[in-house]
Amino acid sequence: MSAGASEAAADDLPKAHLGITLARRIGQLIEWRENMNRRISFLVVVLAVAGILTVHGAFSQVTIQPTRKAINLPDKPAQLPFSDAILAGNTLYLAGRLGLDPKTGKAPEQIDDEIKNLLDGEKAVLAQAGMTMDDLVYVQIACTDLSLFEKFNPIYKSYFAAKDLPAREFIGAGSLLRGGHFELQAIAVKK
Repeated sequence: MSAGASEAAADDLPKAHLGITLARRIGQLIEWRENMNRRISFLVVVLAVAGILTVHGAFSQVTIQPTRKAINLPDKPAQLPFSDAILAGNTLYLAGRLGLDPKTGKAPEQIDDEIKNLLDGEKAVLAQAGMTMDDLVYVQIACTDLSLFEKFNPIYKSYFAAKDLPAREFIGAGSLLRGGHFELQAIAVKK
């Protein structure tokens, strides 16, 4: 090669290199644009599906209004201004109950009898609602003499078939109606 030819080739070299670099850059730009178009298309599809599901969910949700029903034992005195329990959906809210003797309306002389009257009454109200003692989830017992706690527990426990007992609170009370020593209120949820 002559000196003039090598100089001309040397002048063409940067121009040729520039063309290759420019072609690569254009190829990268096209590839980037295609990737972005794929990503944007994917994002549009995801947003469209999310929108459809949201609209479908908003129109397909049924608002369930829990039924509310008063539960009363047949022998409940009509003049009492409360229900024995209220059933709302599958949850039963039991009113405070005393262990009074149904014949005299007073607390029995024997504490064991008062406890059994109390628990038998709760069991009867639960049965009216189609439930059992094992459906109880929360129990609150007010007691005028906290030394009766140990006497109360074994009788109370005997009313349950399930191993897991409901959550419970045993609190002191200054006095209860009609000479009662215990008042029980509770919440039950049908299984």
